[in-house]
Amino acid sequence: MSALKQPVENGPVVPFWRTIPSNGRPERVGKFGIDMGDRGTYDERNKLNEMTGKEWVFFLNSIWIKAYPPVADECGFDLRKIHPCPKPPLLMRDVILFFTKRGQWILDPFAGVGGTLLGASLCQPARRAIGVDLNPAYVSAYGEAAKSEKLKAQLMLCGDSRKILDFPEISKREFDLILTDPPYADLMSRPKTGHKKKLYGRSDASPFSNHAADLGNFEYDRFLEELQNILAQAVSRLKDKKYLVVFCRDLQPAKGKHGLLHADMIQTIQKIPGMVYRGMRIWHDQAADLYPFGYPYAFVMNQMHQYLLIFRKESGAKKTCPPAGTKP
Repeated sequence: MSALKQPVENGPVVPFWRTIPSNGRPERVGKFGIDMGDRGTYDERNKLNEMTGKEWVFFLNSIWIKAYPPVADECGFDLRKIHPCPKPPLLMRDVILFFTKRGQWILDPFAGVGGTLLGASLCQPARRAIGVDLNPAYVSAYGEAAKSEKLKAQLMLCGDSRKILDFPEISKREFDLILTDPPYADLMSRPKTGHKKKLYGRSDASPFSNHAADLGNFEYDRFLEELQNILAQAVSRLKDKKYLVVFCRDLQPAKGKHGLLHADMIQTIQKIPGMVYRGMRIWHDQAADLYPFGYPYAFVMNQMHQYLLIFRKESGAKKTCPPAGTKP
């Protein structure tokens, strides 16, 4: 053994993975493996999705660096741009492909202009999805976008997600994935102070709606309370061992407030019976613009990322009291 590999008395030891060769990754998975050519090997025991091990590994990367630019005429963007921040359907498709198999059902309680529903139809083979949104203009925009793109029309319901189990289409069905991008408290209802004000010279708020039931008009603590209530109802229709994926973006820190919305959302959602936090992916949105905030006086962060908070329903998990108003 070389001096490099020998432990030094009362000193550090070289980590073993730097001193012995790796066994490498197995090329096949034994009797359960199916050779999918360039895609890699698919394991017949895979109950989550239709990915090979090679494709699965890519999704596990905690940082997702990919641009999904809001290009005119792509995925019906010209029809969907009435929403101030629509999620790219191709992004939602890529999430859906990891957490579902063909023909399975997805629920989006905050469907907006239908990014999740369009994503389900873009999957090959397609998945089935139901969305709910409070704003009839958004519901209509989704329908027009699906038609213009010649995509399978999914079911989009117009109504208050705080009463989501009043929809028999939802209460009488079980889902394989809940994928959603809720409002971030009243962020969009506030006057603009960032790059839009600097670039366009206007500070108008851009709320999702003026409806009294819109979570996008609720102050922070009430937003978290109502979010827990809605997701608790949705999760009651989620199959065991299946996933809830929630998009989230932090707020800029302010005096006495850390702005770490993702941390508060994790704590809130974990209060739902059976919900176990399994980790996150950070989407680096390369289509976002950089702006020299704070120059030349102080540090002000450009938020170029969003979080995908991932929870698994595990019926045997330790339960807490359900939120008030939650239906069984």
